[in-house]
Amino acid sequence: MNDFLPVNMQDVKRRGWDGVDFAYVIADAYVDHSSFGPAIISRVLESRGYKVGIIAQPDWKDDASVCVFGKPRLGFLVSGGNMDPMVNHYTVSKKRRNYDAYTPGGVIGKRPDHATVVYCNLIRKMYKDSPIIIGGIEASLRRLAHYDYWSDSLKRSILLDSGADIICYGMGEHSIVEIADALAAGIAASDISYIDGTVFKTKSLDSVYDYELLPSYEELLSDKMNYAKSFYTQYINTDPFYGKRLVESYDGWYVVQNPPAKPLSQMEMDDVYALPYMNDYHPSYKELGGVPAIEEIKFSLTSNRGCFGGCSFCALTFHQGRIVQARSHESIISEAVKMTENKDFKGYIHDVGGPTAELRRPACDKQMTYGACKDKQCLFPTPCKNLVVDHSDYLSLLRKLRTLPKVKKVFVRSGVRFDYAMADKDDTFIKELCKYHVSGQLRVAPEHVSDNVLSLMGKPGNSVYSAFVKKCENINKQLGLDQYLVPYLMSSHPGSTLKDAIKLAEYIRDIGYMPQQVQDFYPTPSTISTVMYYTGVDPRNMKKVYVAKSPHEKAMQRALIQYRDPANYDLVKEALLKENRADLIGFGPACLIPPRKISAHTRKGGGNSGGASAKRRSKPKK
Repeated sequence: MNDFLPVNMQDVKRRGWDGVDFAYVIADAYVDHSSFGPAIISRVLESRGYKVGIIAQPDWKDDASVCVFGKPRLGFLVSGGNMDPMVNHYTVSKKRRNYDAYTPGGVIGKRPDHATVVYCNLIRKMYKDSPIIIGGIEASLRRLAHYDYWSDSLKRSILLDSGADIICYGMGEHSIVEIADALAAGIAASDISYIDGTVFKTKSLDSVYDYELLPSYEELLSDKMNYAKSFYTQYINTDPFYGKRLVESYDGWYVVQNPPAKPLSQMEMDDVYALPYMNDYHPSYKELGGVPAIEEIKFSLTSNRGCFGGCSFCALTFHQGRIVQARSHESIISEAVKMTENKDFKGYIHDVGGPTAELRRPACDKQMTYGACKDKQCLFPTPCKNLVVDHSDYLSLLRKLRTLPKVKKVFVRSGVRFDYAMADKDDTFIKELCKYHVSGQLRVAPEHVSDNVLSLMGKPGNSVYSAFVKKCENINKQLGLDQYLVPYLMSSHPGSTLKDAIKLAEYIRDIGYMPQQVQDFYPTPSTISTVMYYTGVDPRNMKKVYVAKSPHEKAMQRALIQYRDPANYDLVKEALLKENRADLIGFGPACLIPPRKISAHTRKGGGNSGGASAKRRSKPKK
C-alpha cells in the first residue's frame, strides 16, 4: 500500500492489521520524506516486514497520548526530531523562539524541552515493560555524558535519564534492523548488547569485552579536564573500522557504547532512497498550514552523507561520520524525474548535495577498508597528500540533471567546501558552478578571518578563502556574470577575542559587506568547540583556549560584525575603546563608526552611521 504509515487505529485497521510492531514517537510533525530521519527508519523497517505506526508530537501532558496504538508487539521507537529540541526551542541567548519549522503552521511549543527524555518517561509510566529504542540527533549526540548549554551543566547519558533500553546512534539503518530482528526473535532488550551503532546499559561488565574504560561520571564532574580527555577519546573512536567499544560508569550502572555501524554501500544507499516515501507532510496538517520545513527540501536531492571536513563546531563526525557515502547517478536521476512530475514543480531543483555538496567519495582509497585517520584530518590544516581531489563525478551528475526535461535550473545550495575546490588543479567545477548552478550569490562558510580562530575551528587559513574569492571573481568576470559570494560568519567561537572580532569587522569593511545574519557560536552537544567552551581547553592538545562567556562580550563580538547597524553603535564603540582602537572611530574611509551616535532624525535623512556611504550596497565589493 503506497500511503502514509498509520497515525491512528483506523489507519491500522484499513491496512488489515491487528496492531503495530513498533510505535514511533517523534517530536516533529509527521513528514514522510527521506530528509527526515524518522521517515527513513520507519520505511526501512516497513521494507523488512515490520508494522510501524507514527505518534507525532504527542501531548506530553496527557498520558493517553502515547497509547494511540496500545502496546506495540515489539516496542517503542523515540526520536527528538530532525534537530535537538533545545536548539529548536531556544536561541543562543537562551530566549524562546517564536517559530518551529517542523510543526504545522510553524507553531512553537508542540514538543517538550529534552523531548526524548520526556516521551520515554511517559511511555515507561504507561507501559512499564515495553522495550524503548531511542535515536535521532538528540539521542545520538547525548549518548554519553555531555555538556548541556541550556542548564550549564554536565548531564548523564540520555540512556539513563530517559529510561530507554537502547540508543541507536548515527544514521541507524543497519542497527535498527538488527534490533528489530533480535526483538522479533524473542531476545530481551536487556540482552541486545552486541550490535554496532548502539549504546546499552548494564549492571556488570562480565560479558563486555575489548573495551576502553572512560572516566566515571563522578570523575567528570570533579574535574573538567577529565571531561576534555574523555571527549577526545570518544572523538577518535567514531570510525566504524577501528573505533573501540567505550564504557562510562555511573553509580550502579555502566553505559556501553558499541563501535559505530559500518557505512552504507552505494547499493544500500540507493535502496534506502528508493523506498515508497510520500514526499510530503501528512494530509491532516493541511488545514493547519502545512509543515514549513518541507519547503526547503521538497525539490532538493540528497546526493551524499558524511563529511571529512572536520569542522570543530560541527557534530557530523559524531553523527554521520567522516566517511562519505553517495548514491548512484541512476538513483538520484530517478528521484529527480519523479520530482518533475509533481504538480508544484516549477522547473527548479533547489539543491543537490548533503553536508558538503561536492563530496561524492571517501577522502582516500583506504578509508573503506581501514577507516579515516585517527590522528589527522583530511583537509586541515592543509589537504592530506593522500586526499583524492576529484569533482568529475559530481560534475557529471549535475550535467545529467540539468538536461532533464522540465528542469530549468539546478541550484547548489548545500555548503561548498572551498578548500577542497581550491585543491583541485582543474577549475572546471568552479566554472560550471558559477555558470549553471548559482543565481546571483553563492553562499560559502569562511566563518572568520583570524587564523588563530580558524585553526581552532578546524578551518583553512584565511589566505585559502581569499584565493577562492579571487578565483570566483575572475571566473564570473570571464562569464560576464554579476555574481558574488556571501560569506557565513561566526562570532564568539572559542579562541575569538575582541581583537579578533575587530579584525573581522575590518575585513567586512574592506569588502563592503553588511551581513544580514550572524551566527553567534552555539554550544550544542558533542562538538569539539562545545568542549572548548565548557572546559577552556582544546581537547585535541589540552592547551588553554580563550572563551568569551559573558553575554555582554558575546554581544560586543556580534555587534562588531554588524557594526553599520545603528542599534549596535554603543556596543561597537565600547569594544573599540576597550581594545584601544579609537583609530576606527571617525569619518575616514577606514573608520567603522563616527565619533558620536547619529540621531534617529539624521539617520532618517540619510546620515551616515558608519565610516562609509550609507548607500553602500550590502553585497561584497568586486
